Amino acid sequence: MASTLQALAPFLREQVDLVWGGDWNHSLAGPELAGSDVGRADLLSLVEELRLDVPTADLPHRRAGLLSIDHVALRGGSEAARRVVAYWDGERLSDHDFHLVVTEDRPR
Repeated sequence: MASTLQALAPFLREQVDLVWGGDWNHSLAGPELAGSDVGRADLLSLVEELRLDVPTADLPHRRAGLLSIDHVALRGGSEAARRVVAYWDGERLSDHDFHLVVTEDRPR
């Protein structure tokens, strides 16, 4: 995680309007089973430095009692985030969920 964040950080720092999302493989609170405590700390440090809001941090993981490891982070805040699970014929299409984030209406 440290080397990935080190590679991404310069690009992310340059972005004025930033939306950063994907499979981070780390929950940002609660039990950490997919990533590591050190990786989580590195992620949270960069999120704080970039002044990002992560509205997906409190969304549930597919496994009960865990929080999502897939995230959307953005500048400027959000009003809501929700998890959408995709099924076909009663089966999950992926072990990842779709996250919908509603942003605050703000002038440019």
